[in-house]
Amino acid sequence: MLLYAALAAIPLIWLFVAMLILRLPAYKAGVTALFLGILMAFIVWKISLPNVLYALREGVLLALYPILWVIFAAIFTYNLLEKSGAMNIIKSIISNISTDKRVLTLVIAFAFGGFMESIAGFGTSVAIPLSILISLGFEPLLAAVICLTANTIPVAFGVVGIPIITLVKVTGLPLGELTLYTALQLLPLVLVLPFFLVMLTTGSVRGIRGAVAVTIVGGLSFAAGQTLIAWLIGPELSAIVGSLLALAALLLWNRLFPTDSKDIYIINAVITNYSIERVSLKAGLIAWSPYISMLILILATRSLPSSLSFITNPGSIIVISAILGGLLQGLKISTIVNIAACTIRQMLKTIATVTSLVSLSKVMGMSNMIHAISEAISYLTGGLFPLFSPLIGGLGTFLTGSDTSSNILFGELQKQTAIKIGSNASWIAAANASGAAVGKMISPQSISIATTAAALSGKEGNILARTIKFFVICIMVLGLLVYFIGKVI
Repeated sequence: MLLYAALAAIPLIWLFVAMLILRLPAYKAGVTALFLGILMAFIVWKISLPNVLYALREGVLLALYPILWVIFAAIFTYNLLEKSGAMNIIKSIISNISTDKRVLTLVIAFAFGGFMESIAGFGTSVAIPLSILISLGFEPLLAAVICLTANTIPVAFGVVGIPIITLVKVTGLPLGELTLYTALQLLPLVLVLPFFLVMLTTGSVRGIRGAVAVTIVGGLSFAAGQTLIAWLIGPELSAIVGSLLALAALLLWNRLFPTDSKDIYIINAVITNYSIERVSLKAGLIAWSPYISMLILILATRSLPSSLSFITNPGSIIVISAILGGLLQGLKISTIVNIAACTIRQMLKTIATVTSLVSLSKVMGMSNMIHAISEAISYLTGGLFPLFSPLIGGLGTFLTGSDTSSNILFGELQKQTAIKIGSNASWIAAANASGAAVGKMISPQSISIATTAAALSGKEGNILARTIKFFVICIMVLGLLVYFIGKVI
């Protein structure tokens, strides 16, 4: 059993070696891992060529739709906003808030960063808040650590719920259960994360003094919005509503009850790029129009019949919203088409990465390679496996840079192992998503984006050394939570 598990794990081990030791790009590591998976399926598991081709076809189709379709939609929207100048207006609105570092951290890195993760992802949730913080006077290395640490909670739901939707596609588990369980597992972290961000900003535990109330407001509002939407509606709007509610609550609270700021927590904001003039209500609404349309359309289409699934797909809704927003912002149809073409060219490596990983998952599932690995894991860990479920998800994101890809790689493995040990499969699979979200802060891809945005080339090790401490704490908390609550679910 252990020998077969070791052979089945070769493609996954190769992913570790290729990305961590050889430093190969994700698309090269993914393609070669797929080749190894096919080779093992032929040689060890004696799978016929038609069955392998069927698995590959299923993998390619699932990768193209809905996964890559949603990814394209998110990047396309962001590119449209950059082209029209609307993104600069959004940055301006966010920048003119407070001179208290702690409030700025909560608003820009925690709330606005969470919103960017839930509607764009792919580095925008780190790069954009990071650039704003630096422009406001934050030290670049500190700003990078803050934004990477903040970019965790909304990652589990990602761009309009695609990580959870993908986990459903991979495992066949109920969407409602996976969505709610993931939100519940993340609940304690949502409440603690704002306090940790404030302490990071000030450099001490004492820095929370005078900002306790606004910090609690930020965490509670995000937690309430994300958890309630996950329970009542679904994964598409969970992180979006959570982050927007946190943003609104923080802005309102800061206006009504300004923080008791010490001089050392005040910055002299020299804003050269974003906020020279006051943004009018009309200009602000037009700038935010793609996201306003997105919220309206997602809510309006939830009751449509499944025969219209392409129209109600999150990717389609985002694309429609982006086009409407682009037209409102004055872009021509020809410009929008050109941006779409440029977005596809920009995504070529992403297409190769996602397609290869999804196909690898299908090949390993069809050939019973995942079953072999789950047999060995359940044998070696027994009833203690839930302790390690979030860590497996976190390592998946560390390798691939994506919660979605981690769910693709390990979702079925978590499900099958849970069944083997008699645990709730949805609860354990959700642990992969929540652990994968925490893994985002130590992902080499995310750190690379941060060092690029902050002009900190060569400082990757310094950043990882600081983020990995919080990662370890979060994974341990999640592991204990999954283990003990899993006993009664």
